[in-house]
Amino acid sequence: MTRSVDFDPLAPRYDELRGGEGALWRELVELLVEAGDLRGRRVLDVGCGTGRLAAALAERYAAKVWGVDPSPGMLEVARGRVPRGVGLKLARAEELPFTDGWFERVTMTLVYHHVDPARALPEIRRVLSPRGRLALLTFDAEQIRGYYLNRYFPSLLEVDLARFRPEEELRSQLAEHEFHDLRVVHHRQRRTLSRDEALTRIRGKHISTFQLIPDEEYEAGLARAERELPERIEYDDRWLVVVARGEPTVPPAMPPPLAQAT
Repeated sequence: MTRSVDFDPLAPRYDELRGGEGALWRELVELLVEAGDLRGRRVLDVGCGTGRLAAALAERYAAKVWGVDPSPGMLEVARGRVPRGVGLKLARAEELPFTDGWFERVTMTLVYHHVDPARALPEIRRVLSPRGRLALLTFDAEQIRGYYLNRYFPSLLEVDLARFRPEEELRSQLAEHEFHDLRVVHHRQRRTLSRDEALTRIRGKHISTFQLIPDEEYEAGLARAERELPERIEYDDRWLVVVARGEPTVPPAMPPPLAQAT
């Protein structure tokens, strides 16, 4: 039976292990804001984690933000980060504690692979206002296939390919749950890590997949990485930004034809 992911132990060091709020993170936030039209909107950040996106949307983009997350530990970190006016609640995507139609936008960043789409997508549609939008950020399948840690942890690829839906499946699931006007933006970032940075991340189990592989595989992979990792690691992050409306765009009504002079 597949183990579930517990983010509480990761929470205190999560941002440190994932790279913090550097230029690449700010670039992703700007991409999501522009693609999802998030400036000044009433936004629900589903799976808000430590509150990085919620804080950025409120502080830099004048959004009115609520965040939900199922991890008490992650929310504790978020409460110390977000500015006043950002609301936070302990809740799952599959059961959102909000009134129908309350939000103009819903965001999800590296969250979709943790939820049950059959239950979460109807809930997201329910809380979106008419013509509101879902904007989600996730990894492209090519990112999973090319990840530099695959060689050290043999089941990593299989586990993550089963979790991260390919673009075609994302499109199909969103359409099935009546999301419309779907748009996908592909984005690529080049990352560089030192050997020490990579080992610090691996030892801290910085990706949730480490909780889903056998303990003995993790230990063996860590030992191999300690022996074999080069001094400098370069790899690509390949992202998908997916934006869709909860209601279809209704074309403006055509004016009646002008009466013909007789």
